[in-house]
Amino acid sequence: MTPPQRQRRDPAPDASPPGEGEGKVRNPERMYVVAGPDGERAELDLVTLIVARAADPPPSASPEQAALLRLCAAPLSVAELSAYLHLPFSAMGTLLTELLTAELVQARAPIVRKARSDRSLLEAVMHGLQRL
Repeated sequence: MTPPQRQRRDPAPDASPPGEGEGKVRNPERMYVVAGPDGERAELDLVTLIVARAADPPPSASPEQAALLRLCAAPLSVAELSAYLHLPFSAMGTLLTELLTAELVQARAPIVRKARSDRSLLEAVMHGLQRL
């Protein structure tokens, strides 16, 4: 017994491609814009903290942007966002650049401890707790 064969469907012979009879050539629609109109991207690294400025994403946001805005209710690093959304850093940079341009998120440097705690202070606290 032979398996059923698929038949190839050919386009209708009288169908003309769009834009042929109009006298002008139409450019294909871009599915996604990689950078803004000036071509610049935000300077981000993996430890940059991202915080959403609005509680709810706007209705015009793409699904990725909406998910990113929901995650950023509390400050998260770009690396964490990339891991949660399963997107590479380059794609995350593009999404964040668009959101930063639209002022929907805020980027800030990570919080770094300036100095280590004084050991004598920690020992005094430990001894005070032991006396309780």
